[in-house]
Amino acid sequence: MKKTEIYILSGFLGSGKTTLLKRLLQYEKDTGRKVGVVMNEIGKVSIDTTAVSNDLPLKELLDGCVCCTIIDQFEDQLTQLLEDNELDAIYIETTGAAHPLEVFDACMAPPIAAKIKMKGIITIIDLPLWMKRHTLDSAVEELILEQVKHADLLLLNKSDLVGEGDQASTLFSIQSLNSRALSILTSNADISPEMITGISLSEKEERSTVTIEKLALQTYVHTFKEPISHEKFEQFISTLPTSIYRIKGFIRFKESNLLYSFQYTNGQPILLPDMMDYPTTLVFIGTKIDQKQLQQTLMEL
Repeated sequence: MKKTEIYILSGFLGSGKTTLLKRLLQYEKDTGRKVGVVMNEIGKVSIDTTAVSNDLPLKELLDGCVCCTIIDQFEDQLTQLLEDNELDAIYIETTGAAHPLEVFDACMAPPIAAKIKMKGIITIIDLPLWMKRHTLDSAVEELILEQVKHADLLLLNKSDLVGEGDQASTLFSIQSLNSRALSILTSNADISPEMITGISLSEKEERSTVTIEKLALQTYVHTFKEPISHEKFEQFISTLPTSIYRIKGFIRFKESNLLYSFQYTNGQPILLPDMMDYPTTLVFIGTKIDQKQLQQTLMEL
């Protein structure tokens, strides 16, 4: 019986998982293989699924993490995806808060295991964040270390933002944690897809007990009813606390007729024009979020 390949995309919030997924899906389309996608979001609104074309089988899992709070739902959705489609591969994009081994174990549930070939865990590391990991909340640092330790392939992403000397030292520190996995420096998650599809499983170490509850991550979803001031928005972004790890979504400004996609990762904002027509909604992910204060501030923009 033909088995469906399973690839788990792991990495902390904003490391580049969706960018990598888009590259892989284009590659699979070009090669003519049939693939499906499972995307997990911590919050109640999905933003990243806009990266997946409508003709691909897709399962969305919202408001929880497949590694703990919605693991039963994940198993059901993955089973249905396998039963309803004849697929060569399935790509699972986890939340930034997911422990990859928990997702791995969920894929090996009895109804699923006989139908799949587990190819491995690809962990994407945000190099600038890695360099300041000791300044993060201890639970966040622990999770990032776990995502590195259990990978079968490590992408040291955003290497263009790090000097050569720091690249060498971070490569050494990462390889000392996981010498079994191949480590590759990347920018914008640009890697030959054959290196992803060619990976194989390595022996897994004992995991830690870090969970999404231990991380204490919160989400806040804000939908704008009308365009906002570009200048005020830039001022707002410049004053965000370090406890806001990630923002993603779409936004319109009074000064333009365009829709913009917005990404914010650990202090770095990216604003790009978008040709589609998506709801003007932003999703905030972090810790110690004062939702009422945040809502009030956004309404004043």
